[in-house]
Amino acid sequence: MRTLVTLGLTALVVTLALVAAAPAATGDDDVIRRGGCTAASDWKLKVGLDDGKIDAEFEVDQNRNGQRWRVVLRRDGNRFFRGVRTTHAPSGSFEVDRRTQNPAGPDRIKARAVNLSSGEACKGAATI
Repeated sequence: MRTLVTLGLTALVVTLALVAAAPAATGDDDVIRRGGCTAASDWKLKVGLDDGKIDAEFEVDQNRNGQRWRVVLRRDGNRFFRGVRTTHAPSGSFEVDRRTQNPAGPDRIKARAVNLSSGEACKGAATI
């Protein structure tokens, strides 16, 4: 009996460890990554599939309105978005939501944003 309890607890611990190590998923194939920037801002990158294309959402939260950021999104090294975004109320954040082609095999999406005033940089990546 003691052996069964020990095996059961071991299996539970291993399962919980695997779940904690897996990438955050929000749907069928969505992958979310989060992190901090070089100063106090935070970023979030959500990548998923939508109608046969890759949907990439990149958000930077600075908690300051009116800050301009240069943003670049890449798929496997190829740029599919470049632009400037401004943080806005109420949260002092911005979001870029773009779609790109989905060729066969895994794709690496990279996002980078640089604050045009302070030089603070945010960068993240996810594979789908």
